[in-house]
Amino acid sequence: MNVPQALLARYRSHLSLPWPTYLSATERVWIAVYDPSEERRVRATLGEFALATDALGITWAQVDLTGAFAEWIGTHPYRDAYFREPHLLGSALADFEDALQARLTATLEGVPERSVVGVVGAGALLGLTRISRVIERAAPHLRGRMLLLFPGSLDGHNYRLLNARDGWNYHSVPLLP
Repeated sequence: MNVPQALLARYRSHLSLPWPTYLSATERVWIAVYDPSEERRVRATLGEFALATDALGITWAQVDLTGAFAEWIGTHPYRDAYFREPHLLGSALADFEDALQARLTATLEGVPERSVVGVVGAGALLGLTRISRVIERAAPHLRGRMLLLFPGSLDGHNYRLLNARDGWNYHSVPLLP
């Protein structure tokens, strides 16, 4: 079984378990961890994740963060100045995080409690923000479950995005192939 199919099997298995209502928001986040070299193959199976979710009568929604920075900077009033002097961008990244938060929150609050919001494109945030901060800010708005597709590694509960930087310890449910 290849990595995307193994992740899908783990997801199906976890999805069919009872959903206790007493879990904290961070415990309702599932992180599907896979080697970054598998990113395209995992993305190619997103439709199967949606079908598996729908088959159990659970609502599926999806948020793709891949182009979030490009969309944000493309409409920013100071984008030309940032392109001329990129070192100035550091002070504006908090605004980007706010825009990212608003985008995720709109989706999370727009789905019923029996839902899974699949979040893809986490790798595109490397160097711009920490995915841990994105999840922590979004989790309180989570009504159902969040499935974060995470190209990276897991050592204990220490996640490392793209295996490129120090990770963070998070109280989520890891799904491994």
